[in-house]
Amino acid sequence: MKSSKSPQDISSNEISEAIVDESKNESLALAVNEAFEANNVATPAEVESYERSHHREDKSVPTLEETKKRYAEEEKVRRERKSVAKAALDAAKAALRKDVDARRALAADPSKADELAELDRRIAEEEEAVENADLAYRLAHITYKPELAEKKTLLAVRHLRMFFKLGTWPNYVKLKAVHDVSFDIQEGETFGIVGESGCGKSTTGRCIMHLYDITSGSIYYKGYRIGAGDRWNKKEIKYSRIHTKEAIAKLQAELAAKLVTLPEAEHAAATKETEDKINALKERQEVIVSRQKHKIKAIHYDNVHAPRRLLNEIQMIFQDPVDSLDPRMTVEDIIQEGLRIQGKRNRAENHAKTVDILKKVGLVPEHASRYPHEFSGGQRQRIGIARALIMNPKLLICDEPISALDVSIRAQIINLLNELKEEMGLTMIFIAHDLSTVKYFCNRIAVMYFGNLVELTTSDELFRHPLHPYTKSLLSAIPQPNPFSEKRRKRILYRPDLVHDYSEQKPTLREILPGHFVLCNDKEEEAYRKEIADIDSGKIILREGQEIRQED
Repeated sequence: MKSSKSPQDISSNEISEAIVDESKNESLALAVNEAFEANNVATPAEVESYERSHHREDKSVPTLEETKKRYAEEEKVRRERKSVAKAALDAAKAALRKDVDARRALAADPSKADELAELDRRIAEEEEAVENADLAYRLAHITYKPELAEKKTLLAVRHLRMFFKLGTWPNYVKLKAVHDVSFDIQEGETFGIVGESGCGKSTTGRCIMHLYDITSGSIYYKGYRIGAGDRWNKKEIKYSRIHTKEAIAKLQAELAAKLVTLPEAEHAAATKETEDKINALKERQEVIVSRQKHKIKAIHYDNVHAPRRLLNEIQMIFQDPVDSLDPRMTVEDIIQEGLRIQGKRNRAENHAKTVDILKKVGLVPEHASRYPHEFSGGQRQRIGIARALIMNPKLLICDEPISALDVSIRAQIINLLNELKEEMGLTMIFIAHDLSTVKYFCNRIAVMYFGNLVELTTSDELFRHPLHPYTKSLLSAIPQPNPFSEKRRKRILYRPDLVHDYSEQKPTLREILPGHFVLCNDKEEEAYRKEIADIDSGKIILREGQEIRQED
């Protein structure tokens, strides 16, 4: 099959169907074009035209005085947070200095050994208290949402967008790898992200890890914003100015046409009325620009000043156990690298931590002196897990940790991660292709397609009520252990052009059932609710993602 599009522009389902049936080239081209235009790749001119036509002006813009008052109140709260944190830091430092001076005075007296030991213990505790107070003082400077901390939401992703530029100017295009993704992860939860290759799963994980500078959106960890993008804010400034200029030009044209027909005595009143409208538009634009510039300044500050100690609580296990390990470093050096970056250079302590973590992941201390090429695939993945765990993380991102391993080793790694989660109290993001694995391992599952979140719910609910057609396609792709049922299994191919009609209304992520979100429009939402009722009443039976009605 010949096509002018690159392989990245066509989903794996569409490619496989085209190979099976050459007669469907025309409908395949239609699907590719729709996916190309609506989701992933666009030239700068196409992006400009789309954003300009779809830009929605904020109707509830406050006055300039209200905006200034709000920012003054926010600044007051921020100053109070800084003041309280600074006072706590100064008190912790004073207590530490006092005990250090007391120890210095007693150091020359050998009869005070017991008092010296007690002072050493208190100094160690106070040094830790100073570190914690210093972290609190640094955190007081960045954006904070207390409601997230109160709900014990460890990670909150809001409207995440990650775009990449492909090619060189002026012939480059924008690839929308992740587009408007939002979700929350509670403490102790295992959150699964599934989808086909290239749907944006790994990019989402890397954005959370700060490996990419995100295009737009915000990432909150323990209520503190640790990453954000400013594209949306800059777009608001740009298009508010464009629309204001167009509105003023329209008013002036209307005034000129009106003055032709009005008597001269009414010219002054009509001109004043138009000038008042123009001044109101300019004030409104000034408010929008002021708000967005304030937000952009806060975004840049948070990106630079998010404390490294807080970011170190998020660690990642990478997909390829071969490429993610440096072949020129021993296992001990690979595992200790993060500790050295943190400034922990005590060799004896670092070696003891390395030996302990190797035992936790099922390796032996003798492996510390070997190189990565001396291990099997499963052992290499265990080394990658050890490298992440030695940093004592609270949130662990597992980027397809079992995709490069055979079946028996996969089970070992999954069981190991389960044990480590219980032992260390970890919160996990588990990225994978296989829905059956994710169902066993995760509390909630998010399904991604072409950079968009299409369905989000608990693992049991997803298998009980799979609503989005792409979710059903993934369920139908799960291999069956029974060779007879596997032979009868029919794969559902997801064709967006055939199952969706978004020409009149664009889809949004909607809550169909409590905690069950699906990307749909009004018509689809009504159909999904009816489908749930039919499933619960027994009219529809789900088998391998396929709907079987009782009358059939």
